[in-house]
Amino acid sequence: MFVDKVHIYVKGGDGGAGCMSFRREAHVPKGGPDGGDGGHGGDVVLVADSSLSSLIDYRFKHHFKAQRGTHGKGSKMHGARGEDLILRVPVGTIVREYSEDDKVAGELIADLAHDGERVIVAEGGIGGRGNTHFVTSTRRAPAFAELGEPADDKWIELEMKLVADAALVGMPSAGKSSLISKMSAAKPKIADYPFTTLVPNLGVATSGDLSFVVADVPGLIEGAHEGKGLGHEFLRHIERTALIVHVVDLTGDYEQRDPLEDYEIINRELALYASELAQRPRIVVANKIDVAGTEDAARALAERVRADSIEAAGGNEFAQSPIDPKLYEISALTGEGVDSLKAAIATKVHELREEAKRADDATERFDQVWEHRRLARDAAFEIIEEEQGAFRVAGKQVERMVVQTDWENEEAVSFLQHRLRRLGVDDALAEAGAVDGDEIRISGRAFEYESADGADIYQELDL
Repeated sequence: MFVDKVHIYVKGGDGGAGCMSFRREAHVPKGGPDGGDGGHGGDVVLVADSSLSSLIDYRFKHHFKAQRGTHGKGSKMHGARGEDLILRVPVGTIVREYSEDDKVAGELIADLAHDGERVIVAEGGIGGRGNTHFVTSTRRAPAFAELGEPADDKWIELEMKLVADAALVGMPSAGKSSLISKMSAAKPKIADYPFTTLVPNLGVATSGDLSFVVADVPGLIEGAHEGKGLGHEFLRHIERTALIVHVVDLTGDYEQRDPLEDYEIINRELALYASELAQRPRIVVANKIDVAGTEDAARALAERVRADSIEAAGGNEFAQSPIDPKLYEISALTGEGVDSLKAAIATKVHELREEAKRADDATERFDQVWEHRRLARDAAFEIIEEEQGAFRVAGKQVERMVVQTDWENEEAVSFLQHRLRRLGVDDALAEAGAVDGDEIRISGRAFEYESADGADIYQELDL
């Protein structure tokens, strides 16, 4: 079964709690703190795997969670790190944030276009620090430790787009499946009725020393860019291919369509779906030349292709154009002209690969880009006045600090106050208009605000 879009929930492992402990041994008076750190939680990692051809593994199972870190112990024994959860996806998978409530895909996380590429989609929580970390010149015996950090969790969308060098596009029954079977070892379903192909087929074709991957994309119809005939489901597979091979049925099929009109419809649908597809390198193929009476249609189409090529080159017939000015006339049934077509596709694909390789050298790694964005978003916070005398502090880093605090321990609460002050939360509250006695809400906790001149910045309220 071919599955090319799924939504899954991923959660990293929670961090283990740090240990509050003091060394207790004979003949070692005042041994001091020796609490170990909690282990970090495991990450959920997506890895592109060229051996996979669909997202079928995620069709029925939608929730995935990495292993949590273990708690620290005394004698400076640190907790073990949780194991990462590796989720393998096909090469060509696009990963986006997803809102399960709104059913809307959000920001791009990664485009896993190469075998072995990976990205962390849910980071494990950091283990809490043991009390050994909180010793200062004035605090010789800290009687508190941090709790483990909650892990990152989110819904994500996985969308697979075929990774092919060339895509065969055209109207239903244009002969694309017959052509891919002639060009490669692919064995698609072939019949004399439209919409025989319901899922894309991939084949590997060779010409001399060159080879390329070709995709047979299900037939498009007028209105495909609006989703007609599952247009969106099929058109997105063309976006990744470097070369479009436009197959035109010279006979007009059983509907007696005009080949020139078919040619224009497909061009229009590609441009309306994504404007940059109009400038994608393209080869036009006239199929079914074995049928008598197709000569006039072939000549008319050849003239139109040449005119379009010149127009795409800015009106200069000697300039390089994304559209090959030559019309390749073939018969997918008898094999006539297929070898020369394969050679042309292989040469063009080789040129495009070299261009892409040069462009890849300047491309940033997705995991690095995503990590920078995530860190920037986590550090940010905002002050929201929810009602008169009540403010909410919202921000991932601030909220995690609160969650990591042991509220039964006064020293731990005091340390949290110090961290929030250093982060600039109290200054931001003052700028927002908070005054002594106002209620400050952070991650399910409520505090009474006191200005920086007071003894404590926050005093937890009894809820």
